[in-house]
Amino acid sequence: MKTIGKSKKLDNVCYDIRGPVMDEAERMEALGESILKLNIGNPAPFGFKAPEEIIKKIESSLTQTEGYSTSKGLLSAREAIAKYCTQVKGIEGVTVNDIYTGNGVSELITMSMQGLLDKGDEILVPSPDYPLWTASVTLAGGTAVHYICDESSDWQPDIDDIKKKITPNTKGIVVINPNNPTGALYSKDVLQKIADLATENGMIIFADEIYDRLVMDGEEHISIATLAPDTLTITYNGLSKSHLIAGYRCGWMTLCGNKKNVKGYIEGLNLLSSMRLCSNVPAQSVIETALSATEETKALIAPGGRVYEQRELIYNEINSIPGLSAVKPKAAFYIFPKIDTKRFNIKDDEQFVLDLLKDKKILLTHGGGFHWENPDHFRIVYLPEKTQLKKAVDELRDFLSYYKQ
Repeated sequence: MKTIGKSKKLDNVCYDIRGPVMDEAERMEALGESILKLNIGNPAPFGFKAPEEIIKKIESSLTQTEGYSTSKGLLSAREAIAKYCTQVKGIEGVTVNDIYTGNGVSELITMSMQGLLDKGDEILVPSPDYPLWTASVTLAGGTAVHYICDESSDWQPDIDDIKKKITPNTKGIVVINPNNPTGALYSKDVLQKIADLATENGMIIFADEIYDRLVMDGEEHISIATLAPDTLTITYNGLSKSHLIAGYRCGWMTLCGNKKNVKGYIEGLNLLSSMRLCSNVPAQSVIETALSATEETKALIAPGGRVYEQRELIYNEINSIPGLSAVKPKAAFYIFPKIDTKRFNIKDDEQFVLDLLKDKKILLTHGGGFHWENPDHFRIVYLPEKTQLKKAVDELRDFLSYYKQ
């Protein structure tokens, strides 16, 4: 009998945010252990509820959404997205034909890499990254080349490092802003420099902006598409995080800028989009309502709001623990602390989070899961309410008072 094994394409794909540590957590849960999961960015398990307008809209739309839409999505949804891009984000020239809806942004990331890359092609991806980007590049046959985000500069991309890593094979650059896992918000100056490099070197910009409506401290999110009119920019966004409906799987991508030299690529995107018929229609039906329902999100990230106050707590508590430090996140709901590896004799960051899981029943994600090379970081999702979050930090403090690897 023929042995069926793993595809060679999967051999080099690393997706450790869903890897061995999570497997161990699931095993412990099966044995009756209660695990506090500070590794997932899904608001629902932590008591966040979707805005009432969204619930009512999907209920009223269900009887009209049994069939599938066009491959790019409902016209009403794409009209709302185009309006959001042009009037709110200031991106010029976006039409309904430039928009593709998807079952979350994840599906669209994979599709956009599949339509572009051949063997030998390179994509610049940040380190740390959201690892789906690296995995999707690899699965599509390309090579992910990681550029550094600088912790000493509030996790802004290192422009000099980007320059060094551009080659004749570089097809594009991924910009995750606001950033997961660091919570960083990129400055206009840095974004402009990336846009200029992309234009000068004929690179496509892949702008992951899923957290653009979760920016705190009165800061402004700037879409890099507004700074790169002469190059193709594909911007990714959705409702999973800002409207607390991760389970709806509702995302989209928007093409803008110079499309003259990428007609074949766009034809490929259209083909790939058509092959899956369309994204789920009930979720599409809430996009128009959701993009005008912003007050609840704004309340969460304002002083006194739940996300804001949880950010304040986790930042202050982490920096009070001997051996830990963290840059204050400005957006999303992630923080990426640094750990003093010499103090705790840490050589393997995955082993560190595994040891914490087994000892304290707290699940984190190690920095290596985000393609950060040194074993000196980990990510905390600060979605739990303050009492639960404080208890988790106290357990971490206790653990580090005696831990040695």
